[in-house]
Amino acid sequence: MFCWLSRLCRGLSTPTRRTTQLIWSSASRSLVLSSQRKIPELSSFVARTNTCGELRSSHLGQEVTLCGWIQFRRQNIFLVLRDFHGLVQVVIPQDESAASVKKILCEAPMESVVQVSGTVISRPPGQKNPKTEALRLQYRYLDLRSVQMQYNLRLRSQMVMKMREYLCNLHGFVDVETPTLFKRTPGGAKEFVIPSREPGKFYSLPQSPQQFKQLLMVGGLDRYFQVARCYRDEGSRPDRQPEFTQIDIEMSFVDQTGVQSLIEGLLQYSWPSDKGPVVVPFPSMPFAEALASYGTDKPDTRFGMKIVDISDMFRNTEVGFLQDALSKPQGTVKAICIRKGAKYLKRKDIESIRKFAADHFNEEVLPIFLKTNENWNSPVAKFIMEEQGSGLVKLLETQEEDVVLLTAGEHKRACSLMGKLRLECADLLEARGVVLRDPALFSFLWVVDFPLFLPKEENPQELESAHHPFTAPHPSDIHLLYTEPHKVRSQHYDLVLNGNEIGGGSIRIHNSELQHYVLATVLKEDVKLLSHLLQALDYGAPPHGGIALGLDRLMCLVTGAPSIRDVIAFPKSFRGHDLMSNAPDSIPPEELKPYHIQVSWPTDAETEKSSSNHPCRSES
Repeated sequence: MFCWLSRLCRGLSTPTRRTTQLIWSSASRSLVLSSQRKIPELSSFVARTNTCGELRSSHLGQEVTLCGWIQFRRQNIFLVLRDFHGLVQVVIPQDESAASVKKILCEAPMESVVQVSGTVISRPPGQKNPKTEALRLQYRYLDLRSVQMQYNLRLRSQMVMKMREYLCNLHGFVDVETPTLFKRTPGGAKEFVIPSREPGKFYSLPQSPQQFKQLLMVGGLDRYFQVARCYRDEGSRPDRQPEFTQIDIEMSFVDQTGVQSLIEGLLQYSWPSDKGPVVVPFPSMPFAEALASYGTDKPDTRFGMKIVDISDMFRNTEVGFLQDALSKPQGTVKAICIRKGAKYLKRKDIESIRKFAADHFNEEVLPIFLKTNENWNSPVAKFIMEEQGSGLVKLLETQEEDVVLLTAGEHKRACSLMGKLRLECADLLEARGVVLRDPALFSFLWVVDFPLFLPKEENPQELESAHHPFTAPHPSDIHLLYTEPHKVRSQHYDLVLNGNEIGGGSIRIHNSELQHYVLATVLKEDVKLLSHLLQALDYGAPPHGGIALGLDRLMCLVTGAPSIRDVIAFPKSFRGHDLMSNAPDSIPPEELKPYHIQVSWPTDAETEKSSSNHPCRSES
């Protein structure tokens, strides 16, 4: 983030061998941002509006005043300002009218104290350094010296210690380490394969300790806990790593409410004191409601802009694409209202939204301007305003400067599209200075009543587990398991924080016959792969359930880090590489012989085809 300097205080202090005093500007200022910030209020009663470390994309376009020490200056173009909370780049003005300000800043010694006022801007196009994070990963041992990495890792250690204390000391959980070398598990994510010295036989690295923790319940451990390392070979994403850490928990003789209460208490106990209190119990929302109102199973409830079903309003419409959608099974008309959208959104934004809908969902999105910018309305939008304008205003509670986005199609698809557009519009508004998602607010939510099974993408006539095959069906839906399994709800629950899934768990199937039926009949899986688990359940398993919290993602949200790589000591790059040690690396053929493996190198044509299908991305 940049701060474009417009004013400098009339005096500044420079480091000497004696204590120096800062001469502040006498100009008054208002705390315009104070109402937008939650506890702790770090800039009350002082001359700054913000700390250097708190500026985010939501501050773009805002006038701010910062105070701190000059840490670095480059080519007299910009300087890095530091305070107790973080760093920010300040652009030094180059025009003649600001020559005196430029002279002061360019001649000031490092560690001088300054107060600056200016407008927050993003880094200009073309000036972003794509190699920055790659260099950080390559020289990670140096990057770890930074104040932010030290803070992130030390806070992570403190929270994990508090979690251990809460679980083991206060609630009698047993910390058990489970194996890393295991066997292939049916369903779920792709697993890493490890060769053995027996020809044709391989280990797999576990996606999670799921089977082991259930076996521990059969073994009578009653309450299990582990800071578990897990592995998934599905390619890195900004919020994922091929190896990651989760707080893994399992309990006997528990129901869904018991697990949720445990986790609420765990987070409340381990939560950093400077982040504000965690209020329990967390609100809960059925999956169907989350999809209908937010278009996703992990809704960000810090802001509104909910999806509204307006199908009944258009049952007798003459608008073609609305008629066509409503005539089909599960056909609906959905809308979201963007408050003051006409004031902040530009034509190019609207066109970008419509293009996204067409490219990714093959759906049409119709923007409707109410009064301001009415001339932007298409003929169809004008017709809808004439036909149902008053109804839209009443149902969506719209005002003059609002914009309504409308789409029509199959319920789930239309909701998913509007959910994506809801987040996209939030990004656009925040880029224009509208604060919607307070970064200091932590909004927890339980999402429950998920479907137990989903149609397979490659073959919709067959079913697959919505989460994993060990999840118990909802007690009210067990009768449907044998007749209409696609309608069965599960006893699965997800914990969502600020629109991110940070945990997921379920009550498990503890009956061997029921588990065999789900695997063999419903999912058509090879039960031999899980014969050990089925046999264990047959020996008498207590009712049990659990959850896993994603520690990396949780810490990323707590610290406000831009990536989970910033809360992991030695993470992998976007492509799953360790840039510091150059792993993965090749192995000489003679070292592969004991494992009965021979590398088959791709031909030039195959390499070219792979490159065209997967364009190169930066390592970061």
